[in-house]
Amino acid sequence: MSPAAGVALMMNNYFHDVATALLVSSAFALWVMLRRYEAGDRGPEAARYFLEIHRSMARLARFSLAWIVLGGIPRTIWYGRFEWANAAGRGQVVALLVKHVVAFVLVAWGVAFWRRLRHKVAAIRLELA
Repeated sequence: MSPAAGVALMMNNYFHDVATALLVSSAFALWVMLRRYEAGDRGPEAARYFLEIHRSMARLARFSLAWIVLGGIPRTIWYGRFEWANAAGRGQVVALLVKHVVAFVLVAWGVAFWRRLRHKVAAIRLELA
C-alpha cells in the first residue's frame, strides 16, 4: 500500500469512528432537547423550533449513517492488512476488539434512539397540524 493510500485509509477509519460518535450523540442531543420541549412551553412556536432542530439533526444522523456504511466498505476490505496487522504487531488486539464492540453498541444505540424519537416527532407534528 502506498503512503498516500495508507493516509487515505487512516483518515477514512478516523472519520468512520467520528461518524459513529455523531450518530449516537445527535440522537442523545435531540432526546435532551425533546425532554426540555416536553417540560416547557409546548406552544406552536416551540413545536416549530423543535421540528427545525430535528430536521437538521436528522440530516446529520443520515450523513453519519451513510458514512458508517460507505466508510465501512474500505475499512472492511483492508482491515486485515491495515488495522488488524497494526494492532497485532503492537499487542493491542484486545483494545481493537473492545473498540469495535463499543462502536457496534453505539451505532445500535443511536439507531434505536432515532427510531424512538421518530414516534415522538410524529406526535409533535400532529399536535402542530
